[in-house]
Amino acid sequence: MTIKPLVAILAGAFLAGALLPLSFAPYGQTWLAPLSLALLFYQWLRADSPGQAFVIGYLFGLGQFLFGVWWIYVSMHQYGGASPLVAAGLTLLFNATWAFFPAVTGWLTRWSIGQQSPSWQKILLPPTFWTIMEWLRGWILNGFPWLQIGYSQTDTPLAGFAPLLGSYGVGWLVVLTAAVFVYLWQERRAAGPWVGLVVLIWTMGAALKVVEWTRPSGPALQVVLLQGNIPQEMKWRPETRRQIVTTYLDLTRRHWGADLIIWPETAVPAFLHQVRDSLLSPLQQEAIQHGTDLLLGIPVKEPDGSYYNALIALGKSPGKYYKRHLLPFGEYLPLRSVLGFVLELLDIPLGDFTRGSDDQPLLQAAGYPLTATICYEDTFARDALVGMPEAAYIVNVTNDAWFGDTAAPHQHVQMAQMRALEAGRYLLRATNSGVTAVIGPDGQIVSSAAVFVPTSLTESFVPMRGSTPYVLWRDWPLGVGMGIILLSAFRRRLKMG
Repeated sequence: MTIKPLVAILAGAFLAGALLPLSFAPYGQTWLAPLSLALLFYQWLRADSPGQAFVIGYLFGLGQFLFGVWWIYVSMHQYGGASPLVAAGLTLLFNATWAFFPAVTGWLTRWSIGQQSPSWQKILLPPTFWTIMEWLRGWILNGFPWLQIGYSQTDTPLAGFAPLLGSYGVGWLVVLTAAVFVYLWQERRAAGPWVGLVVLIWTMGAALKVVEWTRPSGPALQVVLLQGNIPQEMKWRPETRRQIVTTYLDLTRRHWGADLIIWPETAVPAFLHQVRDSLLSPLQQEAIQHGTDLLLGIPVKEPDGSYYNALIALGKSPGKYYKRHLLPFGEYLPLRSVLGFVLELLDIPLGDFTRGSDDQPLLQAAGYPLTATICYEDTFARDALVGMPEAAYIVNVTNDAWFGDTAAPHQHVQMAQMRALEAGRYLLRATNSGVTAVIGPDGQIVSSAAVFVPTSLTESFVPMRGSTPYVLWRDWPLGVGMGIILLSAFRRRLKMG
């Protein structure tokens, strides 16, 4: 391949990657997900070698992450104190790291598929490799699930498969659709059965969306979600603590009598022991007096010196939940010996938080057990589905103010929508600055508060019982299916030498 066509291919790969984030919230151009992937696969299959496919995939990944999660720059510069040059460099490094995942996918795809490969390999291997690499991206360095393909489909017919196959399964079906597009372009006459399969899948997805996998466990309850909109630069100043607490107390006292009131992540900018007598004990008595349960985000420091990002319950059933899935670079520094230089470049108050144990009892509030998630724990099914099917609903408290008025808060709430779909539960989401929302078991936002204003959102929700297939099976059916595909392809390659 000569230089000019190769440059055009590489530029096209970068552009296709840059288009992909538009398929996610807040843009909602869901059709771009299979289209951009189809453009990528077409170039992979035309590549002269697996190495060239690796480069094509890497440039696609650069476009995908640079245009999709550029908001990392905001947290580093505006709130982390880094200079524009340093923040831009660290943002580039961050996104360049994740770009290796589609690059490796490209290498595997081109290495395993040739001109003589049967149609099933050309169509089933790309979604399998892509999904495996997305799964790895959800675990390495504690996981970074942003822009995983399945999340782009919360409002499409494929969302009907979420209660069965989860977000990874939905993503596999999106990538399958893209692979069939490519095969249809290359082998028009032979593609008929595969096109029929894709049409059947999307039709089934639409039919599955009307299935109610879970059922009410009791009457509707009233929840009030508080959004203080505390500026990030003010949050931890000692002189602003009283003002912040007063903001949340005023919002709370306007809604006594509701079944449940939820404050966002670290809404109280002090350790629990520092405000137990002055704030929490009186608030506990008020909550019992008015028949309202409270959930509050607050850090907790234990006598041994370890401290936790916590959600505490006040009212009829007091309790505590300690965050299990810590945020890299915010609550701890991964690979400190290698990445320690980051602390010298940023002024982020990095805390060495302690991870909560896996065997914590479920919190109780409004008369039902619930699954509690803090910060980005709701972006991981393995965290947000803890306690299912006993838990009657899911609560997420978070603070996305670190990322300003960017796509990040909207991408985050879209992932929460997927969790509600997978669990067949309402998800109640209280945030500092937005998106504060109540999400239904169908994954749709029932109501949401305006962003970047101090406000409260009052809405009803229904505690649910029962299990979706995904709650029972998790990712095992998808994993077994992909394993069969890989084993079949590997056996064929061995036979061919």
